[in-house]
Amino acid sequence: MKKELNPVGFSSIPKLKLINKADPLTGTAPYFHLQHEFADILNFNITPFLTHPLDTGYNRSVKRAMDIFLSAVFIIAILSWLIPVIAVLIKLSSKGPVFFLQKRNKRNGEMFTCIKFRSMRKNADADILPAGKNDDRITGFGRFLRNYYLDELPQFFNVLCGDMSIIGPRPHMVSENIKFDELIRNYSYRHKVKPGITGLAQVLGYLGHVDDLEKMEARVKMDIFYGRHWSPRLDMIILYRTLCKTLGM
Repeated sequence: MKKELNPVGFSSIPKLKLINKADPLTGTAPYFHLQHEFADILNFNITPFLTHPLDTGYNRSVKRAMDIFLSAVFIIAILSWLIPVIAVLIKLSSKGPVFFLQKRNKRNGEMFTCIKFRSMRKNADADILPAGKNDDRITGFGRFLRNYYLDELPQFFNVLCGDMSIIGPRPHMVSENIKFDELIRNYSYRHKVKPGITGLAQVLGYLGHVDDLEKMEARVKMDIFYGRHWSPRLDMIILYRTLCKTLGM
């Protein structure tokens, strides 16, 4: 990882607003979604900006307070009974631990231990080879966990501990960060904020394994936009859209 983070500038602020209309994917109405335009979101040829909203202690405190409250409620209300159930099913599906622990990069590129439910059989490539679409390392129950993003739920403990936020850029594998840091200009800027369980890129459809550079560049643009234009309102919009997707609304 590069020690110096070189953020990019914006040629103009894209459209990003709440719209009340039928969901083009499900046909349900009303619903709120993020309208965005990729044109003019980022301009890599202009002078980089040096600050963003989460540079200030006040904004970080607001975001942290939201994270502590929401993660504590979720852990007590949901994970307190869901973890034992999933743990038993993981143990029945394959040999190995219930949780998969892996080093990831957090804010400013520092390392932390990311917690997930184990969805794969134990293998030597777990820390260097991302899971593919039809990866035979994934167990039957693990595939169910991944399909509904249930394997990510233990990361609420990462949020409570302060390593992650509920909303933010997804933490990629360290090997992926090293790879794309060399291929995508200003890639490291996504580490100016805490990684999240869900984020702007995810609610706009950038999910799962990335199999080409173009898709990763688009995802990074969304991550950088989030860091540049963070606000409590934007976090609430992303959280709402995440809930809608999870519940099939």
